[in-house]
Amino acid sequence: MKTKSLSENLVYQRKLQGLTQEQLSDKTTVTVRTIQRIEKGDVQPHLQTVKLLAAGLNVEVNDLLILDNPNVEVIQRKWMLLLHGAPFFGLIIPFASILFPLFLWIHKADDNKVYDAHGRAVVNFHSSIMLYFLCSLVLFFALPGYNFFITGAVVFFSIITTLYNISRALQTATYKYPLSIPFLKPKN
Repeated sequence: MKTKSLSENLVYQRKLQGLTQEQLSDKTTVTVRTIQRIEKGDVQPHLQTVKLLAAGLNVEVNDLLILDNPNVEVIQRKWMLLLHGAPFFGLIIPFASILFPLFLWIHKADDNKVYDAHGRAVVNFHSSIMLYFLCSLVLFFALPGYNFFITGAVVFFSIITTLYNISRALQTATYKYPLSIPFLKPKN
């Protein structure tokens, strides 16, 4: 038996009570636009929003938000944190920003296609950053004095992008690594 998604449950419960999106918005203080986006499945709302909607519909939160196996979700979030956070070891150990995520990706890629995609993205990004970093060091001879700023910009960009993607992976299970060279291409 397939469990319904949050968007399907919200539409069902709202229509069961004969409410429009506007009426539900008035009862819950959740904007009509947010309700529309949740019902379309465009966003995964915060738990507080789900609680407000459940209260407005006079139903339990579990009637809207049904998890197949909550332990699987917790474990997946931990692996996402580890995959996207492991490159910080590269600040202490040379090349660990590539090697740790690479080992994790090799270990988990066959378990789940999500781990495979995220692992490839992390390894590709940090391999690209290492290449940019080495190029910036070589520029020392061509641009003495300026290469410090270029190298600093590469490191700063790497740290900010990694922090952003840790947050994004934990919240929405997505990632965005700009300027990545696709060294590891997805399987066909």
